[in-house]
Amino acid sequence: MATARVWLITGASRGLGRAFAEAALVNGDRVVAVARNIEPLGDLAEKYPGHLAPFSMDVTDRQGVFDGVARAAAAFGRLDVVVNNAGGMLYGMVEEATEEQVRAHMDVNFFGAVWVAQAVLPHLRAQGGGRLLQVTSMGSGGGMATVGYYGAGKAALDSVSEALAMEVEGLGIKVTIVQMGGYNTGLFTTGTTHTEPLAQYQPLRTEMEAMWGDTVAPEPDTAAPVIMELAALPDPPRRLIVGSQSFDHVLEMDRAQADLYRSWEHLSRMAPG
Repeated sequence: MATARVWLITGASRGLGRAFAEAALVNGDRVVAVARNIEPLGDLAEKYPGHLAPFSMDVTDRQGVFDGVARAAAAFGRLDVVVNNAGGMLYGMVEEATEEQVRAHMDVNFFGAVWVAQAVLPHLRAQGGGRLLQVTSMGSGGGMATVGYYGAGKAALDSVSEALAMEVEGLGIKVTIVQMGGYNTGLFTTGTTHTEPLAQYQPLRTEMEAMWGDTVAPEPDTAAPVIMELAALPDPPRRLIVGSQSFDHVLEMDRAQADLYRSWEHLSRMAPG
């Protein structure tokens, strides 16, 4: 049997984070599971004594993150796989969002992920390597009405993670941007902040809600096998789309974007830069 790994998973109390934690525990690995509220992890702690170390951490508190990561590394003596998963949703039109809402959203979805990455890197360097999985979204390649700020935070994380992957590859640290498809995680319920709607956008809002539809998304545990296999790859990809339907949708969006660029190529080529 392969040597058991040690995982650090943020946002581990529900949704994808919990599914990943449970899959790692079933595999015989040890997991440090952190979230603002760890009460939902009580059943897993009882089921896997000595293998699960849950504790509270707020990713928006940079010093708290560094302290929490130090505690996580000490819990089982090392960190092999870090899943930067904590996040939330800001739902509404760009004009509707308040400054407080936008800053709070970016504090979790972008800055929080950056603080976690900064905090774990010294530990991974010291032990000679490790894996960092940056959970973003299949929709981070382009903005969409009502979820523009969510896409913006994930796109920013995509970009900085690409840079980070280049910076740490020579240190034995592998970074993968995990672009998740849609799963039944509670993101649009317990994980969502709503803007105050403006009447002028109601027709578009109704159109978008109809487009989202009422189809039930797959359960988070259906994505966990992908993460387990990804973490075991000796040479993992820099980016991975998780979800069959999402994979097809991203390819379709990429083709549409390429066609749009080509349709305006004559204008682009007017400048020499």
